[in-house]
Amino acid sequence: MTRNNKKADSSRVVSAFKAIIKHKLFIPIVFLVFLLLINIFIKPGFLRISLGSDSSGNPVLIGNLVNILNNATELVILAIGMTLVTASSRGQDISVGSTIAIVGGVIMRVLCGSETQPVELMAPIIIAFLLGCLAGMACGAFNGILVSKFNIQPMVATLILFTAGRSIGSMAMGGLKPKAVASFGYYGNFIPGFPIPTPILITVIVVAIAFYMLKKTNLGLYTRAVGINDKSSKLNGLNPARIKLLSYVIMGLCVGIAGFVQSSRVQTVNPYTIVPGIEMDAILAVALGGNSLGGGTLNIAGSIIGAYTIQSLTSMLTTLNVNTNALPVFKAVIIIILVAIQTPTVKSFFSKKNRFPKLTTGSGKEVV
Repeated sequence: MTRNNKKADSSRVVSAFKAIIKHKLFIPIVFLVFLLLINIFIKPGFLRISLGSDSSGNPVLIGNLVNILNNATELVILAIGMTLVTASSRGQDISVGSTIAIVGGVIMRVLCGSETQPVELMAPIIIAFLLGCLAGMACGAFNGILVSKFNIQPMVATLILFTAGRSIGSMAMGGLKPKAVASFGYYGNFIPGFPIPTPILITVIVVAIAFYMLKKTNLGLYTRAVGINDKSSKLNGLNPARIKLLSYVIMGLCVGIAGFVQSSRVQTVNPYTIVPGIEMDAILAVALGGNSLGGGTLNIAGSIIGAYTIQSLTSMLTTLNVNTNALPVFKAVIIIILVAIQTPTVKSFFSKKNRFPKLTTGSGKEVV
């Protein structure tokens, strides 16, 4: 092989390496792999998956990796909707946790009626699921109208349900805390005889639908266009208000699905303690995924990876026996570091172009 061929091959390798580094998923994947490696270092058998049995003797998959995939279900689903909302409205929905309380309240009222511990379900589970999704979409439409029609800032608009949502969820259950029968728990745990946790299957379905929708429709393109400049997008024939409203309705649908899974995990709902702080985790998942919180970018895959990164971080802190009350502090510090690394300021500081100015041969002058 000649020297020129070796140089060409070396140049192609360098170019490929630079392309990988510049890929929008590179940093989120590196963060996730880094946390997984730390978990493996702390607990060498961290990634081991085995077939065990539950209390009823049914075969189930057990292991830390299964727990991460299972426990991240609600966060992954919410991150998908939050990505669309952020991209289109240049703001975030901080009411998703409270809306889950509303969805859970509706589902439990449909399944249990006015009884605290019914011996059988008062309605088919599919009806409860659909009504829960409709409740979530109604809340999303409410937020979307405030943002798209009244031009209220997203965080201010969603602050209404953030404040009142949990009380509304309690009212939906008539002030009771009913507990549904065990069969409702299949959707938040395991279907008897099937070893994979049901929430993982639900996550796969939701993610597949999201990617299919973005691939087969112009929703992603329109969402980014409105987020970059809604006035320019209007001049190009788009309806910014309609697209923003649609993104919030989709967010509400995601909340409905997440609320159904969360309610099914324990077959009951406490509106005041359900999924505390999940709205902040969803926003952080979007940020970790390489999406701009100022709108105009849409990286669903990055947000999903960001959600699993946050769950891996939680698992790591739990393995280290960090006090439950202190988890948010450690999580906040580490997330700030991870997000800061992705900022343009830090990237430009470490870029070779800015740190090492080029010199022209024989000129004695720097080329900026």
